[in-house]
Amino acid sequence: MASLKPPSPEWLDRYYGRDVQTLYTGRVSVTGGEAGHGRASGVVRSDDGALEVDLRLPGTLGGEGGGTNPEQLLAAAYASCFHGAMTLLAMRAGVKLVDARLDVAVNFSRDPVDGLFLLSARIDVHLPGVDRAFAAELIRNTERICPYAKMFRQGIEHVVALAPEPSPLPGSD
Repeated sequence: MASLKPPSPEWLDRYYGRDVQTLYTGRVSVTGGEAGHGRASGVVRSDDGALEVDLRLPGTLGGEGGGTNPEQLLAAAYASCFHGAMTLLAMRAGVKLVDARLDVAVNFSRDPVDGLFLLSARIDVHLPGVDRAFAAELIRNTERICPYAKMFRQGIEHVVALAPEPSPLPGSD
């Protein structure tokens, strides 16, 4: 097996096209599992089979625990993207990050504005041995290019739609 390598810092080069250029689409399906509820007993599966995760409501929310939850998955995605972008920026600046670590918390909370729910996030970046001024600049620049940070700051374009009914099979009348 070939050794794993980070992507090229050329990923940081600006794109000047007129339209959004989709580079990759991650696709998953969630089913409700035993309780018929995606959060309490759901199963997440990716279309390529690389991801299959049991979802469980955390004990702190009255659930059974024993699986992951949407907030952990979002925190993992945010942390890995931010870490990757930060590493590319450091590489471009000629700085090798050693033992860099991100601690990410995604909070599922009650919203006092509408009485429903909201999410918030916090990243604590640990950059041992890195000059503090450079580290602060690196983090600010990473916030500008990491699409997850951008999503948290600006929102995200999204569509929620009812999927079409499957076509009946011939002779199933």
